[in-house]
Amino acid sequence: MSTDVTQPRRPTASQWAAGARPRTLPAAVAPVLAGSGVSAWAGGFTLTAAALALLVSLALQVGVNYANDYSDGVRGTDAVRVGPLRLVGSGVAEPRAVKRAAFACFGVAAVAGLVLVVLTGFWWLLVVGAACVLAAWYYTGGTRPYGYRGLGEVFVFVFFGLVAVSGTVLVQVGTVPWPTWPVAVGIGSLACSILVANNLRDLRGDLAVGKHTLATRLGDRGTRWFYVALVVLAAVAVVVVAAATTWWALLALAGIALLVPAVRRVLGGAQGPELIAVLKSSGTAELTYALGLAVGLLLA
Repeated sequence: MSTDVTQPRRPTASQWAAGARPRTLPAAVAPVLAGSGVSAWAGGFTLTAAALALLVSLALQVGVNYANDYSDGVRGTDAVRVGPLRLVGSGVAEPRAVKRAAFACFGVAAVAGLVLVVLTGFWWLLVVGAACVLAAWYYTGGTRPYGYRGLGEVFVFVFFGLVAVSGTVLVQVGTVPWPTWPVAVGIGSLACSILVANNLRDLRGDLAVGKHTLATRLGDRGTRWFYVALVVLAAVAVVVVAAATTWWALLALAGIALLVPAVRRVLGGAQGPELIAVLKSSGTAELTYALGLAVGLLLA
C-alpha cells in the first residue's frame, strides 16, 4: 500500500531572488545615496549611519515585495501577469513561507533602525519606523489594503522619498537642512515612476481581477501623462537643489536624460511586456539621478 505525500514547495535561491524583485531595489538605494550627498554638503556625513540607513531601506523594500507577493497571491490577483515571477501566484512557494520571509525582512529593518536610534538618541524615530513597517504590510495586506484603493504612489512618495531622504540626513547631520526637501521630492517622484510603469504594464490584468491601482483609476492615457509629469517634477526639483546648493548638483540630470527613451515609449503607447524596458530604465534612472546628486553635493 502506497501513500501520496505532497512534498512542500521549496523555491530555489534564484526564485527567492526573483521574488525579491531586484529591479525595484534602486528605489531603496537612491534615497540613502542622495541623502548622504546632502549630509556631505552639510558637513555631517557618517559612514556607519549611512550604512545602517541603507540596510533599513533595502530590508523594507525586499520585505514589501515579499509581502505584496504573499497578499496578491492569496487573493488571486496575480492570476493574470506579464511581469516577473511571483512566488505565491506561480505556485512555486507556500504562502506562509513568503509571509515569513516578508516579516524576517521587516525584522532586519527594525533591528538596524533600533541601532540607529540608539546611536543618534532620536527615540521618536521608533514611531516613524513602526509606521514604515505598517505601511509596507498594509500596502496589499489586511482587509482594506490601500494599494487596492489607488494610494500606492502616495506611500512610495512619502516613505521612499520624503521619509527616506530626510531620515538619512537626520541620522547623519542631526538636523534637516531645507535643500533636503527638494532632493526628497525628486527622489520620491522617480520612485513613483517605477510603480507607475509597473502598474501601467499590469493595467489590463489588474482590471481583469478587480485590483484598483491608481493606473486603473486614471486610465491608460492618464497614467502615461502621470509618468511624464513625475519625470518633469524630478527635473525641476534638481534645478531647485542646484540653485540652493551648487550647480554641480545638475549632474543628476543624467538620470533624467536616461528616461528620454522611456518617456517616448510610454507616450508612444507601449503595452504589457513592452513596458518592462521602461520599468528597468526607471530604476536605473533613479539610481543615476541620486548618484549625480551625491557626487555634485560632495564636490561642493
